[in-house]
Amino acid sequence: MSTIVRFAPSPTGLLHVGNARTAMLNWLFARKENGKFFLRIDDTDTERSKPEFETAILEDLGWLGLTHDIFARQVERADAHNAAAERLKASGHLYPAYETAGELDRRRKRQIAMHKPPVYDRAALALSAEERAKLEAEGRKPHWRFKLSQSKVKWRDLVRGDVEIDTAHLSDPVLIREDGRFLYTLPSVVDDIDFAISHIIRGEDHVTNTAAQIEIFEALGAKVPAFAHFPLLIGAGGEALSKRIGSLSLREVRESGIEPLALDCYLAKTGTSDTIELKPSLGALASEFFFEKVGRAPAHFDPVELSGLNAKLLHALPYEAVAERLKALEVGGGPAFWDAVKANLAKLSDASDLWALVAGPVIPIIEDKNLAIKAAELLPAEPFDEATWSGWTAAVASATGLKGRALFHPLRLALTGREHGPELKKLLPLIGRAKSVARLKGETA
Repeated sequence: MSTIVRFAPSPTGLLHVGNARTAMLNWLFARKENGKFFLRIDDTDTERSKPEFETAILEDLGWLGLTHDIFARQVERADAHNAAAERLKASGHLYPAYETAGELDRRRKRQIAMHKPPVYDRAALALSAEERAKLEAEGRKPHWRFKLSQSKVKWRDLVRGDVEIDTAHLSDPVLIREDGRFLYTLPSVVDDIDFAISHIIRGEDHVTNTAAQIEIFEALGAKVPAFAHFPLLIGAGGEALSKRIGSLSLREVRESGIEPLALDCYLAKTGTSDTIELKPSLGALASEFFFEKVGRAPAHFDPVELSGLNAKLLHALPYEAVAERLKALEVGGGPAFWDAVKANLAKLSDASDLWALVAGPVIPIIEDKNLAIKAAELLPAEPFDEATWSGWTAAVASATGLKGRALFHPLRLALTGREHGPELKKLLPLIGRAKSVARLKGETA
């Protein structure tokens, strides 16, 4: 059997990191199994679905490197959904119900007050043809519910192990609204069938839904896919993530300067038994993916931990990997500058700030005027290399009797105007003699 998985976001908001983790786990499993990754846009909610959110979904997944092999929009598959609905009506699995939202709410409250579970009582099934006709003559339009078996549904979950849901404790789910629009469930099952989805990999908030969906698969005479429900990704403080409120959106993470591979590694490893660490590629992450490694506790998204991983990634990158991006940031200096500053970067854009130490203007801080004057006198002629710094500072130390912080701290302040920064043995050749002398004299250069 071919492995085909699907990631099915609705274009009603920006993807957040929790959505991205779902996409990531699906993609990794598909690649590990030499299967296919299906991107399905679940846009049946026509009121809230927006084309700009679909565009953002495609851009964000592309930025992460999660390429898709198959693409579809649910809204374009209405004929298939309608045909399936007619089959379910004909087989008696889908039945009309006429209660208003207000009536259902009052029933739920009454059941709760009586300490009963607020499960739909199936009153619509007792309606005669004449009663249904009368309700429709009054202007009521039915919503359509799927008739659950009221028996136990069992499956072997690839993350949770054996799962059993008694559908007698569930309300028959509404699949079609009064206005004829489909809710999520039926189009999702129909598309899973038509695109031969082999594995449904998603958050554990869908576990209860799975029982109803399995019965819909069976009612349509289709093979039931394998399921894997993993714990949700939550914020560092335990808060739920939501694309409706834009919490930790991928767009926000991108704009903060996080590298895509750093986020790939973080999402692939967080919540698993593996150590969160850098891997060279998505392919390497896929080769290490196993459902058995996915833990049962909620995974926490820690921006501080991600930032640390991002910094490690930047520190290991060769100049060739960032040359074009540095050029776009108007950062010069070539490989020598990159080698000088990369260990000081938390995000690539920090290179712009550090380039100012070379290109200037820098307002020097003269902490020890006599030291600065003597250092300027002893600065050797160019060309400079990394050995220049040690030879120069040794000469200054010999002339002034200063050493340690008393020597190096004033020189750093004079040359860079900052308390901390890249190694000066690498920075001095880039600053050059003319600017160095000017700064040691207290001149902005």
